[in-house]
Amino acid sequence: MTRRSPLVGVCLLLLAALYSEASADGLVNEDVKRIVDLSTHLAKITVEIALSNQGRSAVNSFILAVEPGLAPHLAYIGASVKGDEEDDGTLDLQQTTMPGQSGEFYKVQLTSSLAAGAQLKVKAEMTFSHVLKPFPSHVTQAERQLVVFQGNHYLYSPYPTRSQTTRVRLASKTVESYTKLGNPSKNDEIIEYGPFRDVSPFSEDTMKIHYENNTPFLTISSITRTIEVSHWGNIAVEETVDLRHTGAVLKGPFSRYDYQRQSDSGISSVKSFKTILPASAQDVYYRDEIGNISTSHLQVLDDSVEVEVRPRFPLFGGWKTHYIIGYNLPSYEYLYTLGDQYALKMRLVDHVYDDQVIDSMTVKIILPEGARNIHVDTPYKIDRMPNQLHYTYLDTFGRPVLVATKSNLVEQHIQDVVIHYNFNKILMLQEPLLVVGAFYILFFTVIIYVRLDFAITKDPAAEVRMKVASITEQVLTLVNKRLGLYRHMDEVVNRYKQSRDTGALNSGRKSLEADHRTLTNEISSLQARLKAEGSDLADKVGEVQKLDGQVKELVCRSCLEAERLVAGKVKKEAYIESDKTLAGKRQELISRIDSLLDAL
Repeated sequence: MTRRSPLVGVCLLLLAALYSEASADGLVNEDVKRIVDLSTHLAKITVEIALSNQGRSAVNSFILAVEPGLAPHLAYIGASVKGDEEDDGTLDLQQTTMPGQSGEFYKVQLTSSLAAGAQLKVKAEMTFSHVLKPFPSHVTQAERQLVVFQGNHYLYSPYPTRSQTTRVRLASKTVESYTKLGNPSKNDEIIEYGPFRDVSPFSEDTMKIHYENNTPFLTISSITRTIEVSHWGNIAVEETVDLRHTGAVLKGPFSRYDYQRQSDSGISSVKSFKTILPASAQDVYYRDEIGNISTSHLQVLDDSVEVEVRPRFPLFGGWKTHYIIGYNLPSYEYLYTLGDQYALKMRLVDHVYDDQVIDSMTVKIILPEGARNIHVDTPYKIDRMPNQLHYTYLDTFGRPVLVATKSNLVEQHIQDVVIHYNFNKILMLQEPLLVVGAFYILFFTVIIYVRLDFAITKDPAAEVRMKVASITEQVLTLVNKRLGLYRHMDEVVNRYKQSRDTGALNSGRKSLEADHRTLTNEISSLQARLKAEGSDLADKVGEVQKLDGQVKELVCRSCLEAERLVAGKVKKEAYIESDKTLAGKRQELISRIDSLLDAL
């Protein structure tokens, strides 16, 4: 009898331990239906599993596994309990490990325990990026694009599978080759594998499909999404996008003539794509380093705003472009407040194009100046960077900026992030007060600059001009007062003609003489000062004095004519004619005085 080697015994024990660990909970995949969607540049795998507990005790979780060949390309994985008509709800996943096994493993927590002997239907969804490899890797403008997918015929699972079918959906009917395990059937774009019976845990068998796929192989190399929050009613969003075509690289020259003339020329290229913005988006702009790109189109729908993004040139394999798109949103739709507590609920990443894949994303959320106690709730794990400060108009100590990064994102990552923070509403007065203070300082500085003389030495000529201007101003005031005396005397004469009160007329005449003498003497004194300063305005003041003497003489003659009219020494018609002549002469003299005053 041959004696076994101790090493062989140890190996058998390890294998037994691994198998018992994998199936210790007694779970079995009774029926598995896989759908592998390869109709776009992403590989989307949907698995419906009838999970049976054949153990002796209830279980609260099970393991989802991703085969080693696809694990590095996994962008999204999710699981839900499948009801009769629709999914009952999503399940929580947590990445875990299984010693001795390669690939990635996720522990799915059930909402309720699965009793021994019971069965549960679950649905798992996985999305993989960059798994479709162009083959050939270079094509001409007239050639179509062929790609290769390599996966697994079986469900990679730590549990044994009783029955399994796999349906592969392609992008076209043209298939160069595909693996023939289990005599699969092909009908147009669909390839059916299975059913496979009694599949062991962690079974792998390479499934390789070489087929035509001319869908847009667009990849966002990097995107920087900046969200600036203002408590004055606006949220500004701007996305800086680096986009490249990751399909088969264009070989040879590009012919614009053939591209426009032949509909199948450059069939795998990308002319345009649609970006979906929130329904309340406004002030949308789309530009690059050159400027605004006017070939884009915008359509406002009931529940969204669609922007047709059309680069300046079609994108072929290996080509790339860079652009910026931005818009404004009303803050009341995304910002919630309770006292000094605020909550911002927005999408961490938004829809750029259908079946999007983002290699690297950076999100910057700029909160109002003075925000504190910041807390972020994310729907999935992200990498937080140190907070930064952003300075803009009227900022003093800077606005806090939350920075986060994540790689390998797809459409399933379009979910809301919630940022909680505290903000003292009194700080909203900071910017208006800064504006008021700035204008106050400006006006105060101008007042000081205008009123004060900062000259080191005195300017005699400037002082003389200032003195002359002051004297001239006084002369104008006195002359206007003196002309006002004549108007008052006219009123006295008119009342005399009605009342025939000689005393009132004589009193008015004496008052005119006294006030006129005083004003004339003051003007003469100012004229002497102007002459002493050497100003030629003194001569013009002298002319005003002469003309004023003539005006006074005409006023006195008007008084005498009125006395003669009252005494009956002159007829009324003769008086009217004489008074009209005197008034005309006086008006002419006053006009000449006004002209001289304007010259002063």
